[in-house]
Amino acid sequence: MAKQAQLAGVVALLIASLQSAHAETVNGGTIAYAMTSLRWATYLKPDARVDCPDGVNDGPREQFSALFPDNGQPRELAKTQLQREVQNWFPTTRPDYFPFREPGGTQALGLNLDGKVDPEDFTSLDGEPGIDNQMYRALGCINSHRDAQGINDSLNSGEIVSNEYNRTLVELNGVDDLANDDEVEVKIYRGLDALHMDAGGKDILPGGTQRIDVRWGRKFIQRLDGKIVDGILTTEPSDLLIPWAVFNLPADEYVRDARLRLTLSPTRAEGLIAGFTDVESWHLQMMKSQSTHCQSYGQQSAMSIYKAMRRFADAYPDPRTGANTAISSALRTTFTQVFILPESKAALASAGPLPRATMYGGTPHPRTPEEEAGDLPGRAVATREP
Repeated sequence: MAKQAQLAGVVALLIASLQSAHAETVNGGTIAYAMTSLRWATYLKPDARVDCPDGVNDGPREQFSALFPDNGQPRELAKTQLQREVQNWFPTTRPDYFPFREPGGTQALGLNLDGKVDPEDFTSLDGEPGIDNQMYRALGCINSHRDAQGINDSLNSGEIVSNEYNRTLVELNGVDDLANDDEVEVKIYRGLDALHMDAGGKDILPGGTQRIDVRWGRKFIQRLDGKIVDGILTTEPSDLLIPWAVFNLPADEYVRDARLRLTLSPTRAEGLIAGFTDVESWHLQMMKSQSTHCQSYGQQSAMSIYKAMRRFADAYPDPRTGANTAISSALRTTFTQVFILPESKAALASAGPLPRATMYGGTPHPRTPEEEAGDLPGRAVATREP
C-alpha cells in the first residue's frame, strides 16, 4: 500500500507539473509556435483509381520517352534534353503535348475563400459547400502529391524542420484563453534556431527557444488579426510570404489573401493555411527546389503542372491580359510550441520600417506560346480531358 501511495503521489506530481508547464506557455497573454510540417492539401485515397479515374499523370521521364522514343533515330542534345529543360523553366500557356488527368469527386480540403458557392467549388469533408481549392485539380493526380506515393511532397515537408531557412514562427498576443478569445494579434516571423527532437529523432519537442531573424528575415514579418473559437484560431485575410527552401536553395511561396485556421493546444497547433497562391512564385519554388531528376521520382512534370495551374487559376487577373495569376489553394500544416527570446523581440522593435514582401511575377522576358510551338514542329498538342 505504501508503494502504491508513493506511486500515486509521483503521478499526481507529474500531472501537476505538466499542467503548470501548459499554463506557462501562455505567458502574459502570449504563446508562440514553430512550423513543423507543410504540405499542399490534397484529399486522396491510397487507391488512385478512386480519385483519378483516368490514372495519374506521367512525369518527366515518361514524357521524354514518348517525345523522343529510343528507335535508333539520331538526336541532338540541344533539341531533346536541353529543349525540355527550357520548356520546364520557361513554360507558356500553350496546350500541353499530353492530356492532363484531373481528380474526380466533389470533396476537397480547404476553406471558402470568397464567401460564395460556385459550380467549380468543392464540399469539405464535414459537408461545408463552397470550398475553394483549384490547386487540388492541378496536383490531385500527380504521384508526388498523393499521400501514398508523395515522395517529393514528403521531402519538401521534411525540409520545414531540417532547413533553418524555413523556420516559420507564429506568435499570438493578447490571448486570454486558448479556447475562446474574440480578439488576438497574430504575428508571423522567421526564426533562427533549430528545433529540439526527442531521443528517437522523430518527434519534435515543445518548449524550445527561438530568435527572430531581424536582419535577413524581415520580409517575412507580418501582422494578422485573429480570433479563437472553440480552440480554433482563424485570421483575417492578408498576403503571406512563406519561406520554403529545399536542398538549401532559398525559395518562397506567396499566398494572397491568406488566412490561418489552426486548432490550438498549449503544446501544438495544426490545421490549414488557405488563400490564392501566386502561380509564378509556385513554379519558381518548385524549379529551384528540385531538378528534373528529382521531380521524376514523383512523376512531377513542371511544364504540365504549370499549364494546368494557369488553366485552373481563379483569382487576381493580370491587368494587361486579364488572365488569372493566382490559384485557390490550401496547405496542411503543424506547429510545436516555442518561446521567443525577449531580447530578440527588443531587436525587432528597433529595426525600423519593414519591407513589403513581393511575389516573383515571372521572368521579365517570358517565352510566347508561338515560340514554344516551334520547339517540336508538327507535334500535336493535347486537349483538356473532360
